Amino acid sequence: MNTEHSGGSIMEMFETGKVLKICAPMVRYSKLAFRSLVRKYDCDICFTPMIVAADFMRSVKARDSEFTTNEADRPLIVQFACSDAQTLADAACVVAPFSDGVDLNCGCPQRWAMSEGYGACLINKPELVKDMVRLVRNQVDNPNYTASIKIRIHKDLRRTVDLCQKAESAGVSWITVHGRTADERGQPVNHDAIKTIKDSVSVPVIANGDVKLLRDVESIHKLTGVDGVMAARGLLSNPAMFSGYEETPLECVWDWVDFALEQGTPFLCFHHHLIYMLERVSSQPERKVFNSLASTAAVINHLHNTYGSLESLLCLPIDTDQHEVATVTVISQPFRTRGGSPESGRHPGCVPVVSLVEMTLQWTAVALFLYVEVAVLLILCLPFISARRWQSIFQLSIWNSIARFWNRVFLAMIIILIVLFLDAVREVRKYSGAEQAGKDAKLHPNMSDHLHMKLFRAQRNLYISGFSLFLWLVMRRVVTLINQLATASGTTAALQMQADSANQTATKYMEDNELLRKTLVDGKGDKVTAEGMELLRQEVMDLQSELSTAVHALKTSHSEVKAIRTQTDGLTEEYDRLLKEHQELQDLQDGGDKDKKED
Repeated sequence: MNTEHSGGSIMEMFETGKVLKICAPMVRYSKLAFRSLVRKYDCDICFTPMIVAADFMRSVKARDSEFTTNEADRPLIVQFACSDAQTLADAACVVAPFSDGVDLNCGCPQRWAMSEGYGACLINKPELVKDMVRLVRNQVDNPNYTASIKIRIHKDLRRTVDLCQKAESAGVSWITVHGRTADERGQPVNHDAIKTIKDSVSVPVIANGDVKLLRDVESIHKLTGVDGVMAARGLLSNPAMFSGYEETPLECVWDWVDFALEQGTPFLCFHHHLIYMLERVSSQPERKVFNSLASTAAVINHLHNTYGSLESLLCLPIDTDQHEVATVTVISQPFRTRGGSPESGRHPGCVPVVSLVEMTLQWTAVALFLYVEVAVLLILCLPFISARRWQSIFQLSIWNSIARFWNRVFLAMIIILIVLFLDAVREVRKYSGAEQAGKDAKLHPNMSDHLHMKLFRAQRNLYISGFSLFLWLVMRRVVTLINQLATASGTTAALQMQADSANQTATKYMEDNELLRKTLVDGKGDKVTAEGMELLRQEVMDLQSELSTAVHALKTSHSEVKAIRTQTDGLTEEYDRLLKEHQELQDLQDGGDKDKKED
C-alpha cells in the first residue's frame, strides 16, 4: 500500500521524478473498496468514479451514495462531470476536506454525457474549461488542493494544445490525456500527440490508454516523457498490475473479498469485479457458471470450492500423497504470500505453488496421449507418403526389437483406457444425479454451481478417455490396412511387370511380321535386303520340301491306284466268268426239268 502521501501536497509526488501509477476514474467500479485494493498493490493515486456535480450538490442521497471514503483512502482525486463553473467550485468545496483534489471530466465520449454538456464536448469549449479551473482554485481554501482536467485529443492537435495551454494559464495542477479522439474506441493510442502536449506545457502530464502491464508504464514514459500513467481496464482485469503481476494473483482475489465485505460493497459491483479478475485465467465453462451466481454467499462458496482458500493453496504439506492437489486455473504466476514477496512466493513451512492446473496428472497424461494419437493418425494419412513407403518404415530393425512387446502394450492401453472411461462414466452419473445434488446442497448451501462444474469435468474426462480409446483402435486398424495395401500394391506391381514383358514380346513379333510383309511386298531387285532374301529363301526351301513330300505321296497314291485298278479289273473278269457259268448251269437245269415233264 502506498504510504508516501501523508497530508502534504499531492504535487510533491510529481517532484520525486518517479513515474506515478494512477487508477483511473471508472463509473460504477473505482469505488472505495476497489481503491483500497489497488492501493495495496502499489497504486500511487486513485480517482473516484465520475460524479455529476449538479446532482451531487442537489441531493444528499446522491452525495452519500456517490462519494464514500476513509482515512486510508489517500491521496484521492474526486472527478466531476460539470458544465458550469460555479457548480464545480461548490462541489469542490464540499469534498475538499476529504480529498486531495478535483478533476474535471473533459473526455467522456458517451452520448448522454455530451448531450448534457459534460465530458468530451468540453474540449471544444476551452474558455469554459479555463473558467472552471480558475474558479475552483480561487474558491477552495487550501493552497495544496489540486484542480486537474482529463481530456481526449482533437483530430486537429493544435486545438488540443491550445486547450491545455489555456488551462495551464488558469492554474491547472496537471492534465491527463487519453490518446484517442472522442470518436475512437479500439484504435491505437496516439502517443505522439501525448508527447506533443507534454512538450507544450510546463505542468505535469499523465498518459491514459491501453495500459495493461507494468512494463507498459515504463514504455509509455519513454515514448512521451509523461509524469504519470493512468490505467482503467488493465486494473479491472488485474488489480495487482502495478505490483508486476501479469495475471491476477489468488491473494488479490481474496483481498478483494475482504475489502468488499468489510466496506459493504453491493453485490453487483462485488460480482462484476470478480468477473473481470477471473476472465483471463478461467475456462469458458467456469466463467459461465460463475457469471450466473446471484448472491454474495454463492460467490464466496464457489470461490472456496473451486479455487480453495489462500492458506490451503499456499501451504501444501510436503509429504502429501494426493494425486489431485487442487483444481485451480486462476494462477499462472507465483503467488504473493501474505508477508512475502512476488519474487520468492515462500511461506514458512510450506511448499510454494508455482502453477496450479485444472486437470490432474492422470488426465493430463491421457489428454497428451490423445493429442499424440491425433498427430500420428494425421501423419499416417499424409497423401504424399505411399503405403509401400510406410511398410518399409514399419520393417525397420527398431520395430522388430519391440514387436514382441507391441501386443502387450496395446492390450495394456486398451485396459487402462477402458478403466478410465468407466471411471468417468461413474463420475458423470454421480454428479448428474438429483439425489446427490440434493444431498450436497443440504451440507453446503449454493452447491449446485459447484456440482455443475464437477459434472462438466467428469463429462470432459469421459470424452477424453472414450475418444482416446476409439483413436487407439483406429490407429491399430490403420496400420494393419496400410500393410495390407502395401502388400496388394506389391503384387499388383509384379503382375504389371509380367504384363509389360508379354506386351513387349508381342510387339517384337508384330514388328518382325511387319518387316517380312514389307520385304515380300515392297522389296524388288536391288531393293531386296539380305535379310528379306534370307527369309524368302527359307520359305522357298520349306515350300520345296513340302512339294517334294507331296509329289512323293502323289506318286505313291498313283501306284496304289493302278494296283487297285488292276485288282478291280481282275475281280470284274472273275465276276463275269462266274456269272456266265451260273447262267449255263441254270439253263442246263431248266432243260432237264422240261424233259421230265414230257415223259
